[in-house]
Amino acid sequence: MSTTLGFFCSRCDQRHEGMPFGYTAAAPAYWRDEYEGLPGYVLGEEQCVINDEHFFVRGRIVLPVLDSDTDFEWGVWVSLSETNYDRMGEVWHDPDRVNEPPYFGWLSTELLVYEPSTLNLKTNLHTQEVGVRPTVELEPTDHPLAVEQRQGITLQRIQAITERVLHG
Repeated sequence: MSTTLGFFCSRCDQRHEGMPFGYTAAAPAYWRDEYEGLPGYVLGEEQCVINDEHFFVRGRIVLPVLDSDTDFEWGVWVSLSETNYDRMGEVWHDPDRVNEPPYFGWLSTELLVYEPSTLNLKTNLHTQEVGVRPTVELEPTDHPLAVEQRQGITLQRIQAITERVLHG
């Protein structure tokens, strides 16, 4: 997701067109390419299973942007218990799934723009209407990501995130 805004990058001294309003992780942090095709290992668009014992669902951490009408989103993976993973699968195509209570999980994506690590932050996964990825609510701690989710970020912060993502 991106808007037409552009910015002058402080890291490469170049102008970048667009301002990305989100980034996404292709797989949970625990996934390895060598798992592909092995029995008990599945990486799909929305779900992931590792060794038939670790279960993950893709979700969105939404950060309000204080000086924009568009929210910023991190596309992340959350681990769920097998029971919650199975329940989520049961209601995956059910329009009433929006009435499901949140599922407890652990953030399973390393967002390298944050210190300390984002791995294993406590979350609640909230199902949305069919066709919309769940939202991820972080435990209200003093972790910088949890603070940004509660308090919002600015376009300047999105630029800083983008520079870090583009240039390390």
